[in-house]
Amino acid sequence: MIYSNVCLHTFAYELPPKTLSSDMIEERLAPLYKRLKLPPGRLELMSGIRERRLWNPGTRPSEGAALAGKNVLTKADIDPLAIECLIFTSVSRDMMEPATASFVHDQLGLSEDCLLFDLSNACLGFLDGMVMLANMIELGQVQNGLVVAGETAEELIESTIQTLLTDESLSRKAIKPAFASLTIGSGSVALYMCKLLPEMDKPRLIRGAWKANTRHSDLCQGAQSGTETTLMNTNSEELLLRGVETAHMTWKKFADVPGWKGNDIDRFFCHQVGTAHARLLFDTLQLDLKKNFETLQILGNVGSVSAPITMAMALEQDCFRRGEKAAMLGIGSGINCLMLGVEW
Repeated sequence: MIYSNVCLHTFAYELPPKTLSSDMIEERLAPLYKRLKLPPGRLELMSGIRERRLWNPGTRPSEGAALAGKNVLTKADIDPLAIECLIFTSVSRDMMEPATASFVHDQLGLSEDCLLFDLSNACLGFLDGMVMLANMIELGQVQNGLVVAGETAEELIESTIQTLLTDESLSRKAIKPAFASLTIGSGSVALYMCKLLPEMDKPRLIRGAWKANTRHSDLCQGAQSGTETTLMNTNSEELLLRGVETAHMTWKKFADVPGWKGNDIDRFFCHQVGTAHARLLFDTLQLDLKKNFETLQILGNVGSVSAPITMAMALEQDCFRRGEKAAMLGIGSGINCLMLGVEW
């Protein structure tokens, strides 16, 4: 997958107003910790996550995504009516039907001629959205578009805490599948992409590679349709190993091109699960962990928002500059992996 005409013009994001620390979660879980004799500080120690952000009660995924969308339109100085395509890519959605993109489209005041749809692929959704929009730009079907995501972790975190507190049959071993749900955070991000013009001094999407390892699709599963409670069941240890295994397969394909090996890349922006995951990933791929720009400590795992919001913050902090190369490394339950190469 090679691109020559795709500009990653402007990133923007919106951080939710509420902060929930790992210590605050453990305070609520004090009866469980006491019964199972769990040491305090365990959640942050195991995940590397100090805090995550949450929306105000009742905030929909479309509302978070629209806030990021408005920010990117303002930052890029783009007329909403000029947007030709809108792709909503979150794990979280307002409802089964209609597409959440329709609510974002309305809130942003986009044109009736704007193509819009949802694209869902767990935590890989945003990167997949970038690929879909890039393909349309490269083919000349559209000149520009927005990729947006708005993740809402509130219900999942609350449901998980309540389940852990009320089910007194749970043992240390039995609580493990719920642990990953306490690492999730909320947030939103948007990216304005367009056809590359000679005068644009902006990052460019250059290439990508992907692999599927779907025999492990049972390792992380959300609530089935029809259930009243939002819960996830995650085999974190096995998911860690198989996710990195899939990333290794993908990296071999991605790096098998001159100019895109580990030493050629200046910055990495990854889907963030935990510090142990990052260490194993970079060790397995034989990459320099110092090149990894992280937001895990303050945002947690923000699903589809994680990798792009990390890149957005790096650009904001001047940690990814003109003349440099970056790789976006995405891993999603399923298991799927997608890696994108960006050059500025």
